[in-house]
Amino acid sequence: MKTLAYIICYLIYPFSFLFPRSSRRLAFGSYRGGFSDNSKYLFIYAVEHYRDLDCCWLSVNRKTVQYVRSLGLPAYWVLSPIGAWKALRAKYWFVNSYSSDIMYCLSGNATVVNLWHGVGLKRCEFNITNGALAERYVKQTFKERFYYPSIFRRPDYLLSSTPFQTTMFASAFRIPTDKCLELGYPRNVILKKSKDEILQFVKRYEPQTTDELIARIRQFDKVYIYMPTWRDSQRNVFAQHLDLRKLSETLKSQNAVLLLKPHPNTFVGTIYQAENLILLSGTIDIYSVLPFTDVLITDYSSILYDYIIMPGKDVILYLYDYEEYIRERDFYYPFDENVVGKRVTTFEDLLKVIVEQNYKMSEQERTYILSKFWGDTMNKDMCANIFKQINITCEA
Repeated sequence: MKTLAYIICYLIYPFSFLFPRSSRRLAFGSYRGGFSDNSKYLFIYAVEHYRDLDCCWLSVNRKTVQYVRSLGLPAYWVLSPIGAWKALRAKYWFVNSYSSDIMYCLSGNATVVNLWHGVGLKRCEFNITNGALAERYVKQTFKERFYYPSIFRRPDYLLSSTPFQTTMFASAFRIPTDKCLELGYPRNVILKKSKDEILQFVKRYEPQTTDELIARIRQFDKVYIYMPTWRDSQRNVFAQHLDLRKLSETLKSQNAVLLLKPHPNTFVGTIYQAENLILLSGTIDIYSVLPFTDVLITDYSSILYDYIIMPGKDVILYLYDYEEYIRERDFYYPFDENVVGKRVTTFEDLLKVIVEQNYKMSEQERTYILSKFWGDTMNKDMCANIFKQINITCEA
């Protein structure tokens, strides 16, 4: 059935070039048919600020469509006649990863703006040289090309942040550097808002469970969040390198809570639970929650660079498998020169740092990394600038 679906897709694709596309029509979508990440925030901005544009959210997931509609926002099931029509008539497609975020076979002649989902150091896409994804990006076998056509379709534009990141992204996506828009990420705008503004946004656009989570964690004196990166060959690895029982006992003495946020691709299984350990859904939009946390525990994840946008936050880099990790997923830039935060390599050291609260970030180092990865993008109207950069004219 999967092969048949792809064959049908390939038969449809040429016809998608025949439809006239309007520059006043904008389509937005996200991976796995969800409502998330940069395209979500840019979509909300467009609907709120530019009424003369025909903006819509398109998804293969009916539940997502129902949820977005419940927020009073325009959304369509892309497999319906009207959803397919919206996709075929929209000149601009805003996606988080690939044209498959909406539907590859309907993307002919659409201007695909890839908003991507993280600056960082790791080799991605066609910069990858080894590891589990080498079959796709290095060997580029017929099987990979057949089942992942959207990956091989170059985006017309790609969101970047600074020349430092553009150098990596241009080669990774095989596009000219002038097609990389150094404007920053829409999802990060919320990180600079006041707590009251964030709570208003949550009540308007997030599930009630997110509002309840924020209220719950605000009862603690300190909030830690653990967000490890995705490991290509370790789908079942999440908290196995943490003694959660010991961690919980330590946090209790500080009246602290630890949020456990797995990558959406990670299978978590059964883990130790306690009142001050909160396992979050892999699909939760964490960006409205991050401002209510104090310390990020991560490793090689690009979440580091988003997190330090918020002043006064601290970071612990828990690098328990550094040597193993760099063998399967090497870095485009040197790791040590381009990260900030307290580094530990064992659980014992992690526990000690938390007990002593010895993780205060150097403001000088934070400022240096911020400048390198974000430049002055956080001081600009990122969402409006994205439209201006690709010549979408709007009347507010």
